[in-house]
Amino acid sequence: MNREEIKGLLPHREPMLLLDDAEVVGDEAVGHVTVTGDEFFVRGHFPGDPVVPGVILCEMLAQNCCVLLGEAMSGEGRVPLYTSLDKVRFRHPVRPGDTVELRCRITREHGAFHFAHGEVLVGDMPCCSADMSFALVPAADVADGGR
Repeated sequence: MNREEIKGLLPHREPMLLLDDAEVVGDEAVGHVTVTGDEFFVRGHFPGDPVVPGVILCEMLAQNCCVLLGEAMSGEGRVPLYTSLDKVRFRHPVRPGDTVELRCRITREHGAFHFAHGEVLVGDMPCCSADMSFALVPAADVADGGR
């Protein structure tokens, strides 16, 4: 799915919508982001030696997981909310000019909670991995700010 189709699943908008494309392949979401160097998060991190911040790599993974969960929950009136991030490992920097591949899969479910593992790769180089969890909640609860 392209960026416009992703907007149908995720509430994110520019500049925080990070995915360029994503697709669900079997039990895995595969997404891509091309880092141009013009992104707000690269400009100041670090001048002269730009690197994508680790927290942004984690957000890319979370958005990719939400594509997977959103596809699974379409029509049910529920949306995924990010609830935890664990066992994060940074192995290699991501820099402008890199095309990132994101791979996420659901590892288990417990009630409304879905647990996932994700990896960030540039080519064959592993850059980041993390375990995450998401709660699937009624969309109406999110739309009014949870009030």
